[in-house]
Amino acid sequence: MDVTSLMRQAARLNASRMAIATHDRTLTFSEAWERGVRLANALIDLGVEPGDRVAGLEDNTLGCVDTYLACAIAGATRVPLYAKNSRSAHRDMLEGTDCKVLVAEAAYRDDVLGLEDEVASLTGVVLRDESYEDWLVTQSPVDPVTEIDPDSWYVIRHSGGTTGRPKGVAYSYHDWVLNCRNWTLMAPRLTRNSVMGHAGPVSHASGYFFLPAWLVGATNVMFGAFEPVKVLAMMREHRVTHMFVSPSLLSTLARHPDAARDWPHLEALVVGGAPIADATALHARDVFGNVLHQGFGQTEAVPISSMGPEDWFAEIEGSEPMRSAGRVMPYAQVRIVGADGVEVPLGEDGEIVAQVEGQMRSYWGDPELTATRLKDGWIYTQDIGCLDTNGFLYIRDRVDDMIVSGGFNIWPAELETVLSDHPAVIEAAVFGVPHEQWGETPMAVVTVTDPSAVTAEELVALCKERLGSYKKPTRIEITTEPLPKTLVGKVARKDLRAPHWEGRERKVGGV
Repeated sequence: MDVTSLMRQAARLNASRMAIATHDRTLTFSEAWERGVRLANALIDLGVEPGDRVAGLEDNTLGCVDTYLACAIAGATRVPLYAKNSRSAHRDMLEGTDCKVLVAEAAYRDDVLGLEDEVASLTGVVLRDESYEDWLVTQSPVDPVTEIDPDSWYVIRHSGGTTGRPKGVAYSYHDWVLNCRNWTLMAPRLTRNSVMGHAGPVSHASGYFFLPAWLVGATNVMFGAFEPVKVLAMMREHRVTHMFVSPSLLSTLARHPDAARDWPHLEALVVGGAPIADATALHARDVFGNVLHQGFGQTEAVPISSMGPEDWFAEIEGSEPMRSAGRVMPYAQVRIVGADGVEVPLGEDGEIVAQVEGQMRSYWGDPELTATRLKDGWIYTQDIGCLDTNGFLYIRDRVDDMIVSGGFNIWPAELETVLSDHPAVIEAAVFGVPHEQWGETPMAVVTVTDPSAVTAEELVALCKERLGSYKKPTRIEITTEPLPKTLVGKVARKDLRAPHWEGRERKVGGV
């Protein structure tokens, strides 16, 4: 069983139903599949053979759907690039996966022109400009029915994190089916009458929901580049029932004046990709209703845990759902292990290791790194956390971001969550800096719109009140500038931390 066979079947059985909606048009399954076939044949004419890598640099547009379908039809391995990355980052990802063809939106013309001269494996760039539609019509509409090996590579997604360069995580055609299916367990059941909205990039986590919606005969709504007014309007117009959003997108939508109306058709907003502040979750529930679901995992192993509103906002003896990442998924296994690799008792902190269906088989072209993260079938997540007796999973932080201050372990994400709860704070980063007495101590950098709206003293007091005196930041820097990000858009704590450790042989503090 593979992605392509299932998608082809769904296209045939739902031929006249609406498959895709964009800001200016709708397509049936038959029409969308034909566009995918035409682009697949164009890729084949460009020399793409089964297993070759094809990259896409796209927003959530109709063209993005063309690429999604075409790569599967041609038996190619899809490599999503990330629109917010720099040209050099695109080049690194293309080179790292030996991509043969790049398909890009016209909006990213300057980012891609000439890359075929810089990346040895790249033989062609398809620029989706004003001539694209006419060009697509000239391609063959005959399905090539390429033979697919379910164990061949379907997609290479790049994993983020706060350390190092992005790592290519490869999934097979079979594993992607398992992975996407399990995502649907955390939301109310998808049916042929469901409407899946894609506010977050399909190149990221929202892409896990495209395939399930297609396979049940539901509609996928492509919002294009994220604009809150447009997204909210299209959610109402198309009566969106399900949607994936990151915490930042959810916050933006919920705080927009256009959101302040009833949402009778909305069944599930699945939140993931980063920690979410309590204030954001509670406000979004007030705006959109009791429809928030949370999912947790990594590109390497996902989904690991989840919870719906019946758990997230409940009072459960022995648990703190609002502090958690939900309960362990029914088709996932999770262990918490100490530094010696031995599983620790429930309630104790350690590294989260997990097994899920459709998990990463390897990092692309990096067996040594694979061996450090995939051991005896278990993914070592490099996240610190614990499990309680009710099955809730709590995420403390990344292993290598932990601050040890005076013998106490302090996890930056915990402080960042509290700082982000302040209404004046847009984003926050916490990291360890040297301290003569304690070895190292937490420092925070927070981004605000109005520097007069909050003081460092207020934020320190908030952390002390919420988490205790020993965890509070010793220093807080307030800025109006965005925080530095990694190539896949996560806050680069290490870039902020590094200057404070210059000239020191050891990059950790000791007492």
